[in-house]
Amino acid sequence: MIRSFLTVSSGTLASRLLGFVRDSVLAALLGAGAVADAFLAAFQLVNVIRRLLTEGGLNAALVPAWLRVRKTDGAVAAAAFAGRVLGTVTVALIVATALLAFAMPLVIALLAPGFSGRETLALAASNARLMLPYLAFAGPVTVMMALLNAQGRFALTAFSPLLFNIALISVMAALMMFPQDAARAAQIIAATVGVAGLLQLSVLVLRRGESIATPLRISFDKEIRGFLGKAVPGMMASSAPQLLMVAGAIIASSSPSAVSWLYFAGRLVELPLGIVGVAMGTVLIPELTRAVRAEDHAGVAHAESRGLELAVGLALPATLGLMVLAAPIVRLLFEHGAFTADDTAATARALMWLALAMPAHVLVKALSPAFFAREDTMTPLVSSLKGVVLAIAAAFLLSRWYGAEGIAVAIAFGAWSMAFSLIRRSAATFGFSIDPKAKRRLPRIVLSALAMGALLWLATRSLPALASDAHGLVQAILLLAVISAGIAIYGLFLRLFGVAGWREAVNAIRRSGA
Repeated sequence: MIRSFLTVSSGTLASRLLGFVRDSVLAALLGAGAVADAFLAAFQLVNVIRRLLTEGGLNAALVPAWLRVRKTDGAVAAAAFAGRVLGTVTVALIVATALLAFAMPLVIALLAPGFSGRETLALAASNARLMLPYLAFAGPVTVMMALLNAQGRFALTAFSPLLFNIALISVMAALMMFPQDAARAAQIIAATVGVAGLLQLSVLVLRRGESIATPLRISFDKEIRGFLGKAVPGMMASSAPQLLMVAGAIIASSSPSAVSWLYFAGRLVELPLGIVGVAMGTVLIPELTRAVRAEDHAGVAHAESRGLELAVGLALPATLGLMVLAAPIVRLLFEHGAFTADDTAATARALMWLALAMPAHVLVKALSPAFFAREDTMTPLVSSLKGVVLAIAAAFLLSRWYGAEGIAVAIAFGAWSMAFSLIRRSAATFGFSIDPKAKRRLPRIVLSALAMGALLWLATRSLPALASDAHGLVQAILLLAVISAGIAIYGLFLRLFGVAGWREAVNAIRRSGA
């Protein structure tokens, strides 16, 4: 399990790092004004649907269903079931894409009501329509990735999303060499999104190997209706962080540049969250499903315990690091071209509050697979929707006094609401099992992270160049040194507290790969 987790995490890390390069160039090209707000509102809409489909959401329904059919009826029946899912999902998304293109101005007006009556609305609708072809490709990509994950083949699905960012970075690099006005550049980048989806689909089709989804056909029989009834709630529940950001954007759209500030702050939170969250959804759901179906209580406790340890062990130090280093990180990554020092300050303030939501998101990612493995996708969905409603209500109130910062606080509040709701439900239904090792290690992991955070805070106070207008290379070297030192210190504390050592980690990877 740990080896699979690390494979998916490595692919996600590479994708997120390329995403930072993409967003850094995007900030330099578009800045944080009206054109950027319009593009990012459109991109956020498509990106939410992309992640809702391709980054673990469909696993919540397809993996347990496929494993059940293969166990009860055999491999041929499982392939036929997968073929019906693939054909039906693909056609449904093509139809949805056409409907969205027709209704896009209304959709943008609903998601960004502050754009109404401004040129920003038309720009956002135009950009979103250019991006929409991606959704038609996302259907088959989603199903094929989930089927490979169900078979324990994680490498291709982990690294194929790199093509999305590679395509966008290549086009933006060309725009830097051959400058266009901001609105024109935004349209060119938007059109590239669809091409990126085609590239990802091509790689999966060419490397698919044996036929795992045949015959390919459209069906709305009882089995497929039951699958879709579980898939849609599961996909929405798995995209809780993105839904909260959309909720924030709805309120932020009435304030100039606020959509951009929240977007760039949210992108920084998504790096550690993506590494943990995508891997949790991709690896933990198949592990838990097998253990639940075999009534292997020890296996369930082991999977939940190791998943929770890895999640907290990665997310908590990342949360503290982002809060302490918010300003220098934003300055280094985004303060170029049209992105100003004032934009940096506003984005960093939003980032500090958004980082508080990360432990809550990780708890949701750790708890949700226990429901998904039992084919219960409604409980996580209800928790997510409650959190979104609370976030919108809180953002509406707090934004009046604190602007984008208040919206970030509201998003964190919504995330913790989701986490506490799932904790209560899991305790009331099946119980969230953790073994004695986890009970001993988790408090020590928390203490290690707090110690690392305190030392990082002291380091930033002794290095004024991180908070000044020093040369970019100097800031980059200092920031990299501080982050590297923080990781080393965290590892040292884990070792001192007896949580884990390098030899134990290597042995765990070898055992999981055996």
